Amino acid sequence: MSTESLQDVSFVHLHVHSAYSLAEGAIHPKELVKLAKAQGAQAIAVTDTNNMFGALEFAMAAKGVGLQPILGSQLTLSDGKQIVLIVQDEQGYRNLSKILSDAYMGGEGGKDVKVVLSDLKGLSNGLICLSGGPVKGLIDEADILKAKEIFGDRFYIELQRHGLAEEDRNEGPLIDLAYQHDIPLVAANDVYFSARKMHEAHDALLCISEGRYVTEDDRRKATPEHYLKSAEEMAELFQDIPEAIQNTSYIAQRCHFLLESIDPILPPFETESGRSEIEELRVQSKEGLDWRIENFVTEGTDPAPYYERLGYELGIIEQMGFPGYFLIVSDFIKWAKEHDIPVGPGRGSGAGSVVAWALKITDLDPLELNLLFERFLNPERISMPDFDIDFCQDRRDEVIKYVQDKYGHDHVAQIITFGKLQARAVVRDVGRVLQMPYGAVDRIAKMIPNNPANPTTLEEALEQDPDLRAEADKDEVTQKLVDIALKLEGLYRHASTHAAGVVIGDRPLHGLVPVYRDPRSDMPVTQFNMKYVEQAGLVKFDFLGLKTLTVIHEAVNNVKQTTGKEIDILQIPLDDEKTFEMISHGDSTGVFQLESTGMKDVLRKMKPNQFEEIIALVALYRPGPMDNIPVYISNKKGETEPDYLHPKLQPILEPTYGIMIYQEQVLQAAQILAGYTLGGADFLRKAMGKKIKS
Repeated sequence: MSTESLQDVSFVHLHVHSAYSLAEGAIHPKELVKLAKAQGAQAIAVTDTNNMFGALEFAMAAKGVGLQPILGSQLTLSDGKQIVLIVQDEQGYRNLSKILSDAYMGGEGGKDVKVVLSDLKGLSNGLICLSGGPVKGLIDEADILKAKEIFGDRFYIELQRHGLAEEDRNEGPLIDLAYQHDIPLVAANDVYFSARKMHEAHDALLCISEGRYVTEDDRRKATPEHYLKSAEEMAELFQDIPEAIQNTSYIAQRCHFLLESIDPILPPFETESGRSEIEELRVQSKEGLDWRIENFVTEGTDPAPYYERLGYELGIIEQMGFPGYFLIVSDFIKWAKEHDIPVGPGRGSGAGSVVAWALKITDLDPLELNLLFERFLNPERISMPDFDIDFCQDRRDEVIKYVQDKYGHDHVAQIITFGKLQARAVVRDVGRVLQMPYGAVDRIAKMIPNNPANPTTLEEALEQDPDLRAEADKDEVTQKLVDIALKLEGLYRHASTHAAGVVIGDRPLHGLVPVYRDPRSDMPVTQFNMKYVEQAGLVKFDFLGLKTLTVIHEAVNNVKQTTGKEIDILQIPLDDEKTFEMISHGDSTGVFQLESTGMKDVLRKMKPNQFEEIIALVALYRPGPMDNIPVYISNKKGETEPDYLHPKLQPILEPTYGIMIYQEQVLQAAQILAGYTLGGADFLRKAMGKKIKS
């Protein structure tokens, strides 16, 4: 075939594995999109093995560069064969989502997913089916006729040419079946990695996944041909069957679905009173604030500012469309408290809401602590509210079960996360599959800095450490280890469940996202991660498990059992001298956020004598702000004079001895000095946090 005629043929990859084919695919979706665009592709599919984990990430990346994203999945059938399902339209996306969700929830979960071909009959609309290739796909006449019966003219016999003997053996009979039964042919390359030079690293990845060694022959292998070939290479490869190439383009034209980001859809909150959500929120907030002022506000304090703030917040919550969100959170927190399940007093920006305080979502008085509502909900920018809610670690699951029972078990799920091959682990894994001596591999791995909060990549470690570079260049085997590890670092190795995130939908979840099942739990898990699950229309709630709450709860129960005295943890005084004396000696083991060695050392130097100083210290004790701790202590003790930067800032900075510690102080400073609204100041705060100078 001449070069001119090759360029006339438009080939589209329809059988591609991204890094979300866990420990199997070696191309991140965004990298895949860049590679396809560089090759001049107009469209490309991602068909990960038994999942759509990366569907929204891939679709958004492709749309961003003007490439048509085609969604799909390679499914494992009950007899071990595989087919590829490709999404044509919205109905097809919903059907594929249901097929995958049912396969996980009906099976053992994890990687062990099986689909029965005949079960696809009622869910085939909007889906194109490829036979899966001449090695692992449908090759028996009975299976092929069954697939044709289910999918009609949306079924194609898939040909692959990776140089395998089995492909050569089965191709002729498959072509005969195609012509005999009037089934169109389609060419595919079963893509697992970006380029031929990635083959060796990909082979090591398969060994890591299956616990094998690269020297073993009786194991799963890909060939060097399983890479992202260009349209010209594919046309050359199938020049004797040009229709198989042309049909890839025809299939791409049949697909017209774009998975896009949508606004979160809140489930409705059923009110027992029959009131609307807005009316219910107003009634519950007013009653709750009356109770708070009666029981928790110092006698003689003017209640008017509380009611003014309540009215202001309710106006914004209603305007943003979030009454249901507050009612849902309040409902499951009240249920937990009624069932003696400890709940944290509130942390994060949600503690700045009087409505949240009135609804028992938080237990902190925002006016007394000078907390601002705009840090939580900014009226100038619509974004979902986000409460970080701590529950007793031992009983958190009971609260999640209550939510499942209330909203429906198929409406509630936890959120998936993906474990990556990090620098140290990938070096150890590659060393093992290459059968290198443990001591040599261990020495290299330990030279890579280990900081879980801010992991160092292998590339960064090599740049920063000449000893590590020398070790890596020591001999051919070590060079190979490092080269392969660099290529595999950052790929996904397994799926697990996010520690806190739970979503609640207004419909069975597979109507918005496919679900997965962690083999360790019966609960559904969204197939999209934290970043993309909200963009798919689901609302996230954080159910954090906190051991400290369990300890406090047990301590209160022990006091009651031994002395008969009942302690209300919310009524404990915050000015107890003996407590401050103990903390000032650094006796803070078991005290949340005050128990590290460094923190104890600071407590001994600072000798806090009011609760506000402990709050300030917790805020200061993190990289960056930590540098201000000596100045704070010196100013507190009167050894140095506080610098308020500007006379107008003195009232804001006086409580923290001239140091700007809190995000609320940043908002107030921008308001006082530059005339910002608190909403506008919140934009400034976010830009500061992300170091966006512009």
